Amino acid sequence: MGSTTPAIRAAGRETGTGRRGAVVAALMLSMALAALDSTVVSTAVPQIVGDLGGFSVFSWLFSGYLLAVTVTLPVYGKLSDTFGRKPVLVAGAAVFLLGSLLCAAAWNMAALIAFRIVQGLGGGALQGTVQTLAADLYPLEERPKIQSKLSTVWAVSAVAGPGLGGVLAAYADWRWIFLINLPIGAAALWLIVRHLHEPERAPRTPPKVDWAGALAVFACGGVLLTALVQGGVAWAWWSAPSCALFAGGLGLAGLVVWIERRAAEPIIPGWVWRRRTIAAVNLALGALGLLMVAPTVFLPTYAQSVLGLAPVAAGFVLSVWTLSWPVSAALSQHVYRRIGFRDTAMLGIGAAALILFAFPFLPYPGSAWQPTLLMLLLGAALGLFQLPLLVGVQSTVGWAERGTTTASVLFCRQTGQTIGASVFGAVANGVLAARLGGAGDLDSVTRALDDGAVPEATRHAIADAVHAVYLGAACAAALAFLVLLFVAPRRFPVLKD
Repeated sequence: MGSTTPAIRAAGRETGTGRRGAVVAALMLSMALAALDSTVVSTAVPQIVGDLGGFSVFSWLFSGYLLAVTVTLPVYGKLSDTFGRKPVLVAGAAVFLLGSLLCAAAWNMAALIAFRIVQGLGGGALQGTVQTLAADLYPLEERPKIQSKLSTVWAVSAVAGPGLGGVLAAYADWRWIFLINLPIGAAALWLIVRHLHEPERAPRTPPKVDWAGALAVFACGGVLLTALVQGGVAWAWWSAPSCALFAGGLGLAGLVVWIERRAAEPIIPGWVWRRRTIAAVNLALGALGLLMVAPTVFLPTYAQSVLGLAPVAAGFVLSVWTLSWPVSAALSQHVYRRIGFRDTAMLGIGAAALILFAFPFLPYPGSAWQPTLLMLLLGAALGLFQLPLLVGVQSTVGWAERGTTTASVLFCRQTGQTIGASVFGAVANGVLAARLGGAGDLDSVTRALDDGAVPEATRHAIADAVHAVYLGAACAAALAFLVLLFVAPRRFPVLKD
């Protein structure tokens, strides 16, 4: 494991401050593409379904994209360590833009879902490689600067995405939701090609790419994540399709282990889990993905049905955490420079656990300012938790391992979100069924919101269901705290710049 200093110094001499600024602008545009695509489609679903049909399968517009992004993260991470960041980012952006163009030209729902998967194949490269390049471009003491910029881009995109999608669908055409990616992506590609110059490395034997491992990882992740995404939605958890997918996924997981143990350059190397620091961060950020489902998925329904807020106001209750998160992340460097990466992250996730645990104790029906305040505090706590772990773990590896390490962290967080959506969805539906005498689920309640009238008994049931989900999220935060306490080293083994 070598230090990253020569690469950073060489890049600095070759690109200079101006070019580095242009590359950072390209990274921010790339991050905006990936972030917007997660939210901008949601508000245009009625127009898309009205034009193309396929209401029964429209959820795959989101699930297909998410699956493709998640299962390709480890592959792109290894490829960026093998061939460099620039070719992987350029290829990923090109695939993403091709998928966007195809989505705009889709003639039915099946075609649109297929092209969304193509988008996701490029989106995995955008997410992982952007975060890796951010660490390559800046030494340790300056990394919070670029990470806070990327966090701000993600936050702004999360807030603006639904509104932008609604405006384009209402006043133009839903196809512009995908066409708008083209000029943004073209600008990012031009900046990357023109200004990103990675230092040449010493010649070595031609790299061996573990294509068999990549295919096995893609197949295993796709099957298992499909089982989690569709279980309890498209079919019952213990139905034949669900059991078959889980059994097939476990079999493919065994195949992945067998292939990777024999590969010269495995896609998922064993050291990712043998090193305490990386393993602890993977598990902790997997728990972060799990707990994030509680506010992002369930809070808007709670705000509309229990608090009686309009959709725009309900969106504001959720969006306030995107205001405090990047601010807290930017300020976290002043904390971890004093007490270390692990203890700063423990401080943040400990506070998050208490905030999540406090949610079920809000009065019924309560006022909008109460969950809004909790979300503002939660964003500040999670900013103090996530950024020190990401910066810390990237600083423990050299250039040749940073892409794989970053991808493993992002993969675990994405997988945690997928598991959380399935688990907490089952919890919420179970509580609703118990409170309503065995009838009803969250989807039917959400549809009832469009009709304007929610019975008082149903409002109580929704409140109880969301409270149960928040308790589960608090348990996930507590689990992350324990992982950092007992698995992570007291001081991260940071490489000297």
